[in-house]
Amino acid sequence: MEEWWKKATVYQIYPRSFMDSDGDGIGDLRGIIQKLDYLKELGVDILWLSPVYDSPNDDNGYDIRNYHEIMSEFGTMADFDELLEEVHNREMKLIMDLVVNHTSDEHEWFQTKPDFYIWRDEPNNWRSIFSGSAWQYDEKRARYYLHLFTKKQPDLNWENPEVREAVYGMMRWWLDKGIDGFRMDVINLISKDPLFPDDDKGNGSMHYMNGPKVHEHLKEMNEKVLSHYDIVTVGETPGASTKDAVIYTDPANKELNMIFTFEHMELDQAGEKWDLKPLRLIDLKENKEKWQHALHTVGWNSLYWNNHDQPRVVSRFGNDKEFREESAKMLATCLHFMQGTPYIYQGEELGMTNVRFDSIDEYRDVETHNMYKERIELGFSHEDIMQSIYAKGRDNARTPMQWSAEPNGGFTTGTPWLSVNPNYPEINAEQRHDVNSVYTYYRALIAFRKTLDIVTTGDFTLLYREDEDIFAYERKRGDDTLTVYCNFSANSRTLPRPSGEFLIGNYEPPAGEEELELRPYEAVAFYDEVK
Repeated sequence: MEEWWKKATVYQIYPRSFMDSDGDGIGDLRGIIQKLDYLKELGVDILWLSPVYDSPNDDNGYDIRNYHEIMSEFGTMADFDELLEEVHNREMKLIMDLVVNHTSDEHEWFQTKPDFYIWRDEPNNWRSIFSGSAWQYDEKRARYYLHLFTKKQPDLNWENPEVREAVYGMMRWWLDKGIDGFRMDVINLISKDPLFPDDDKGNGSMHYMNGPKVHEHLKEMNEKVLSHYDIVTVGETPGASTKDAVIYTDPANKELNMIFTFEHMELDQAGEKWDLKPLRLIDLKENKEKWQHALHTVGWNSLYWNNHDQPRVVSRFGNDKEFREESAKMLATCLHFMQGTPYIYQGEELGMTNVRFDSIDEYRDVETHNMYKERIELGFSHEDIMQSIYAKGRDNARTPMQWSAEPNGGFTTGTPWLSVNPNYPEINAEQRHDVNSVYTYYRALIAFRKTLDIVTTGDFTLLYREDEDIFAYERKRGDDTLTVYCNFSANSRTLPRPSGEFLIGNYEPPAGEEELELRPYEAVAFYDEVK
């Protein structure tokens, strides 16, 4: 089958925060339908829909009660069918979030099929990713069940062949509807060490991340389901190394098309996610180089700065104050000219920023509240905890999409489920009419990926490796060269000008013929094509 996804750009929609069509403060499927022309104009090829299934919403839809129904707040299955048809009418594709490491504890399976889940008479010392023990006592069954996430998200027992067949049947049901693939939530956690040993060196993750049978399960899934459809798959795989990634994505292994790595998302933390440290650009460059080389000839990279679990990159690795637009464009340039399939998270194309709510009560994310409670009990100060939330909290990504300068950013006529970032009058989608906007710049980058084969297939060479401010690299394909310079600082720098014609940049084209002065957060790309 044609690897159409290699030249594609993916746009992630977080439905709850994208567009509210009925004024209840919650985004919905009809709201997405209203904005499809905006997405088509941007130039994206694939829409990734975060979960829209029926859910009690303990973890914003990642706790699924019924895989075959739509969450009532989002609409109906008829709305979904119309959305899918309208996406295809615009020659775009739609992929769904596949959440099959766990379900909701309100799922019929948990009520009637205990063998579909993981039980023990006594808990081990594994910890939940969302704080506390990973085990919850069930009064009715007088046993403990495993939940790597919230206690309302019991883990499925993938050792049980009935579980796997039930999951595969559900996947076929959606694929037969005509969806174009899956983003697979924490898919490398589905296989646990069957002995469930204590983990005295950590939280238990060494016994379930990239577990003993994960490749066996994915090969079976591919054989029984995925290989029968012309689709794209991307696996979310926390803790996966480049060595793991090659196994997951090598076409010969018949598992997945690509995975999400987390390594570059952990470079600005000291240990746990909430323990902050400044990013060293040298670390980021070396990490990106490692992944570009490891998957260059075997497998395929996914490229992302943002998603529903990550803070806004312009606030994280850029400057969201005086150089917000420049750094938003620079970060996009740095990412989109690498080899792989880029993922844009809603609002990234506008340069949306992190938010700073005054009170913990204004936050909605269960992970944030669990961490706040745990750290207060451990003696951390409120002020220190809030600094971590401002930097790393998931609600940074989940504030509603900023469509206009109208009240609530044009997201809703009601009261939004999560407050809109107060900067919406300045940062919103009306910028799409401005030729110099972040949105227009993203349009240009997306278009280059479709026309320049060097982006898809070229070699990657890191330049200025030890430079603490400049991220520069070269892509080569035959005699053709694409050179990208990105200044990650507010300092101006002078470097030798690379060969080739100026392709794109976030300032006016540079003037010098031999030297290149990189202004604060400047990005430039040059293309030397040998005719």
